[in-house]
Amino acid sequence: MRAYRLFSPAPIETRPLIPVELPIPEPGPGQVRIKVSVCGVCHTDLHIVEGEITPPRYPVTPGHQVVGTIDPPRPLPSAGLSLHFPQANGGTEGGKVGIPWLHWACGECDFCQRGQENLCPNAQFTGFSVDSGFAEYLLADSRYLLPIPDAISDEQVAPLLCAGIVGYRALKKAEIQPGERVGLFGFGASAHLCLQVLRYWGCEVHVFTRSALHQQHALELGASTALSTPAGFEATLDRAVVFAPAGEVVIRALESIRPGGIVSINAIHTSDIPSFPYSKLWGERQIRSVANATYRDGEEFLALAVAAGLHSTVTLYPLSEVNTALEDLKHSRFNGEAVLKVN
Repeated sequence: MRAYRLFSPAPIETRPLIPVELPIPEPGPGQVRIKVSVCGVCHTDLHIVEGEITPPRYPVTPGHQVVGTIDPPRPLPSAGLSLHFPQANGGTEGGKVGIPWLHWACGECDFCQRGQENLCPNAQFTGFSVDSGFAEYLLADSRYLLPIPDAISDEQVAPLLCAGIVGYRALKKAEIQPGERVGLFGFGASAHLCLQVLRYWGCEVHVFTRSALHQQHALELGASTALSTPAGFEATLDRAVVFAPAGEVVIRALESIRPGGIVSINAIHTSDIPSFPYSKLWGERQIRSVANATYRDGEEFLALAVAAGLHSTVTLYPLSEVNTALEDLKHSRFNGEAVLKVN
């Protein structure tokens, strides 16, 4: 099978993902083999490739927004599978399934027992701890597969599996209420889906991004304003979500919210947050990080995506152009998300 492997981190401009031929993997106990249809390209993949976050081993095959089918067809265990989609065939033989960022959690630690497996100290992650979607086949833990509604195309589903699910968790951690005024700082794959959720909830959304292309995209999706910075923005936000991996943006967001408001940071990696005076935090304002997502987040968000009629803005690339897709992501050359067509 074809796979694109990272042997050592390097700037994406040097095309560090190397094509190789590997044996088709054989599943072990509790695993299923997935024939990959498409795989989304995430900023986390870029962080891995360029060495800003370090996987447990090299080489590794990245990619963690995978849509595919069980190969060979076989039924999945009913425990843990979604009940939201009676029309989904993910729990039946050969079903279409999604593979999100969380690959496995121990199920035994205090975090797992509390339903916070996203914080499990032994957790393994797709395309980071284990090889994944930048390849024609992969192995997945059958307990963590998400059944996919048949009505949604593979290309539309892929961005939902990380950009969507983790973005949804960021909205939850910000405790956003219907009708509130919300700021989105940075506007890429995750934010363009979150904006649609917020509009579905009746929120007033303001977007801050340096990219003129992304500003226009935000306005097309229903943002009230889309500005390069909050300088000169006179309204006060109830909540804010930071998507840009830049610590100084967290301070800008904090300055923009009301007393009692919350800033959630939707980033697995960001630069350091600069020192700031306590007066900016005072008034029961809060800053919260978002770490990964739970299986239940995935169930809830996919149901919400169907109810809200979310539409992913995607740019398609063949698997052979994965380095180009990541470079285009780095330089904000497209709206929404890049999706690789694999099989």
